[in-house]
Amino acid sequence: MDKIRAKVTGIQGYVPEYRLTNAELEKLVETNDEWITSRTGIKERRILKGENQGTSVMAVEAVKRLLEKTNTDPLEIEMIVCATVTPDLPFPATANIIADKVGAKKSFSFDVAAACSGFLYALQVGAQFIQSGTHKKVIVVGADKMSSIVDYQDRTTCILFGDGAGAVLLEATTEEEGIMDAILKSDGSGEPYLHMKAGGSRRPATLETVAAREHFAYQEGASVFKFAVTNMADVSAEVMERNGLKGEDVAWLVPHQANKRIIDATANRMGIGSEKVMMNIERYGNTTAATIPLCLWEYESQLNKGDNLILAAFGGGFTWGAIYLKWAYDPKK
Repeated sequence: MDKIRAKVTGIQGYVPEYRLTNAELEKLVETNDEWITSRTGIKERRILKGENQGTSVMAVEAVKRLLEKTNTDPLEIEMIVCATVTPDLPFPATANIIADKVGAKKSFSFDVAAACSGFLYALQVGAQFIQSGTHKKVIVVGADKMSSIVDYQDRTTCILFGDGAGAVLLEATTEEEGIMDAILKSDGSGEPYLHMKAGGSRRPATLETVAAREHFAYQEGASVFKFAVTNMADVSAEVMERNGLKGEDVAWLVPHQANKRIIDATANRMGIGSEKVMMNIERYGNTTAATIPLCLWEYESQLNKGDNLILAAFGGGFTWGAIYLKWAYDPKK
């Protein structure tokens, strides 16, 4: 019996209209465009504005457009996995809300929380259901409204993050394409360096936690940078070595868009030139679980059937990983 793999048969992204530029941030905190650009590569980021607007708003737009683009009936979708650390609510899952809003009434749905590695984790989870033969059509979403947990008085973090969503449709194939291999890792000892101090069951919200501004993302940048550079680069090289791939065999590196210096270090470790690295950090910043699908969406027209892609990420937790994806279709003419 031929081996079943999960292939990507469609990709779609969504970003809000509002652009938060470096010039605007200069008015909020002590920083400047040159400093931000030279250290992160970010010029602007998109922000979801308006009351009662959660992560699902962006995710629903991405999924609706994906269904239309791939001519897929929402009733054919059997499962939706949403990677996010900014759910609309503690419960129900944001994936439940997405499924309802897009009309995927026959799907089961749940969230995955792995910070910036969330999309890779969710993609591998979705792929396993395809590979088992139990599911034929699965949607994987990466979406985050980071502006909801960013402290715009903290110049070390507010310059980094933006809002956005991306979604892929996974279907079964017996060809040599799709998700070929994955290496996913975590290390919980990284908690002190990147986390949210309050808002969970350990420290529920109180007047004191709110006054102390403890419901925002906290990061020790130097420590996170060191771990990210090493682990994201190493795991990318590991998945290549395990599959006999050299730099020239890889069409694209699709890295999490956290910091241009981390991305450059990963590409160098893999022996890949900058011309083969997907980058949109300049315009979107770090959208956490949405960065990788947003890159795939923007570069879709440059992808060809059979292209070898390495998807790589590092996030809070710590979480990190790499997926070897062989692209399954040619650009639409």
